[in-house]
Amino acid sequence: MFTFLSGWLIIIHRSHQGGFFAGSYGWAILLGGLLGTMMWANVWFVIWPNQKIIIQNAIDTAAGRPANPATAGAGARAGLASRTNTLLSIPMLFFMGAASHLTLPVPRNGLAFWVVALAILVVVEINALKGTPGQGAAKPLATVKGTLWAGFILSIVYYAWFEGMR
Repeated sequence: MFTFLSGWLIIIHRSHQGGFFAGSYGWAILLGGLLGTMMWANVWFVIWPNQKIIIQNAIDTAAGRPANPATAGAGARAGLASRTNTLLSIPMLFFMGAASHLTLPVPRNGLAFWVVALAILVVVEINALKGTPGQGAAKPLATVKGTLWAGFILSIVYYAWFEGMR
């Protein structure tokens, strides 16, 4: 929690110093920060509440009480959100590292860049929240290999978007 808050405080502080978005550093850090923020939200608002259902079910069944029928759905939802976090971690790490070690082009149209970048993130997150594990758009996330490939592909998509916005 403190890392999350301190990261955003640093971004806010640096952006008020001027020149933060003049180079690629601010753009890459902000994109990585947004991806990391989505991962944080997945943990605290999707994965952890669903894990509590699973833990309580284990306690209840060990005590001889009947199983909670919502447990299977909670496990599937937490699993898909967790795989989505793995997917998001790859471009997040790339852009956090790219901020200091790779000069990216600064987008000509910042509004268009962020609208598309956030739309991509929203689509990925809707898949995490509403998708059916192993089916449709969530199918690549059914395996570790598919999840990792999806993360690398998302990194390439965001990188191509940076390059295309020159």
